[in-house]
Amino acid sequence: METDVQIPAKQIIIPSAGFHREVPTYKKTSPFIEANTEEVSLSQLKEDCIIPVFTKDNEITISHQEFIDSAFAGISKLFPNEVIDTPEIRTSHLIRGRTPDALHVPAKELLEHQRTMYYERMAFIIRISSITENINGNELALTIGGVRSYNLENLYNKKTFEKFKFFIGFQNMVCCNLCVSTDGFKDEIKATSSQELSGKIMEIVQSYNIHQQIKSMNDLVDYKLTEKQFAQIIGKSRLYNYLPKNEKALLPELLMNDGHISAIAKDYYNDESFCRESNGEINLWNIYNLFTGANKSSYIDTFLDRGVNAFSFAKGISNALSDSNSNYSWFLS
Repeated sequence: METDVQIPAKQIIIPSAGFHREVPTYKKTSPFIEANTEEVSLSQLKEDCIIPVFTKDNEITISHQEFIDSAFAGISKLFPNEVIDTPEIRTSHLIRGRTPDALHVPAKELLEHQRTMYYERMAFIIRISSITENINGNELALTIGGVRSYNLENLYNKKTFEKFKFFIGFQNMVCCNLCVSTDGFKDEIKATSSQELSGKIMEIVQSYNIHQQIKSMNDLVDYKLTEKQFAQIIGKSRLYNYLPKNEKALLPELLMNDGHISAIAKDYYNDESFCRESNGEINLWNIYNLFTGANKSSYIDTFLDRGVNAFSFAKGISNALSDSNSNYSWFLS
């Protein structure tokens, strides 16, 4: 059964201590993920999409809309006096079907009520826009979100634990890039009900250290790379994917592919907000945002993992600049 959670566009709030500023009105400049996705509303998911079942026992799955409702219910309890924005939802891999009475109807003659559909993959974010921070002139808003991919479930079996990805971090409102750290990310939540899912989401949010991530992101501003060092990272990142397995196993993981690396190199020169300085130098905060910007071209099922990896990589490079023994030094050597 779906949770019955009403999600308003805005809630009346009482400012909390700490990170609260005047609540800004954000103008979305771009989607948080692009790739092959399309934007849908929560009402579209609820009204237009069927809900897949486990075929061996006909038990219902936890739907995409239940996942979003569970997340909203959890953060509403934890942030009762904050402004919580409506979810931004992106979907991909549309699965089409038809009702039994349309068994022999040619596809072009199907009536609207005879068509069924659902999305195999879904990603969403919900901004808590009254909790903000400013880093290097960029306004960041606290954000939660998640990913659901039905292709990771065995729907031809009996109902069992279902898998979800969830994060809490920040969204850079200059570019709508997501800033996700390891501490605020769970790559596999297993749940059998929306209530269980909501409880596990609350556990992640409660254990998240907001101050630690902000400090780590602020620290990136203090590190600068020369054009030569940046070029070295780009070159080594291209080589990384072709290393022999035994050599790659000794290095930190880098999940960006050649397409991402090319986009990062291009934006080093062309990005309006995060490009190089006139002398060719670029700070690690800007490099990190070039990585998260390139990550928008990832498919939904790899999007959050790569976002977390981008943060770890930026922190690792900062360590390598001050410690030649860091295992990230290979990218600069």
